[in-house]
Amino acid sequence: MLMPSIFQDNFFDDMFDSFLSLPTTKSGNFAGMMQTDVKDNGNSYELEIALPGYKKEDLRAELKDGYLTINAEHAEDKEEKGKNGKYIRKERYTGHCSRSFYVGEDLKQEDIKAKFENGLLLLEFPKEVKKPELPEKQLISIA
Repeated sequence: MLMPSIFQDNFFDDMFDSFLSLPTTKSGNFAGMMQTDVKDNGNSYELEIALPGYKKEDLRAELKDGYLTINAEHAEDKEEKGKNGKYIRKERYTGHCSRSFYVGEDLKQEDIKAKFENGLLLLEFPKEVKKPELPEKQLISIA
C-alpha cells in the first residue's frame, strides 16, 4: 500500500516491493538459481549447474562428510555521478546461493572433476569409489 513518506522511511519502498521482488523456492533461493541437471553416465554422475552472471572466482565447491556443497557469491557496486559530482544513481548488489548433494562418504576430493564455462558448472564423479582391498590372509600349514 502506498503511504506518504511521513509514515515510513522511504515512500518508494512499498511501490517497488511488488515490482522488484523475485519468486523464491521453499529453500529461500531465488527461483531459477542453481538449476541443476543430474546425468547418469553409467559409471559416473554428471552435475550441470546453471550459474548465469557468476564468475569462476565467485564459486567454491567443498566436499565434507559425504556432501558436495556448491557456494556462489557475487558482489557488485554501480555508481554514476552527475556533472557537479552529485549522485544520480548508486546501487549495490550482493547475491549468494548454495546447494548441497549427498555423494557418499567414500568419495575423495581428487575423484571429482570440475569445470566452469559460460555460466555452467560441470561436475563429474564416479558412482562407486573403489575401496582399497585388504590383502587376504595366507595361512601357513603347521605339520
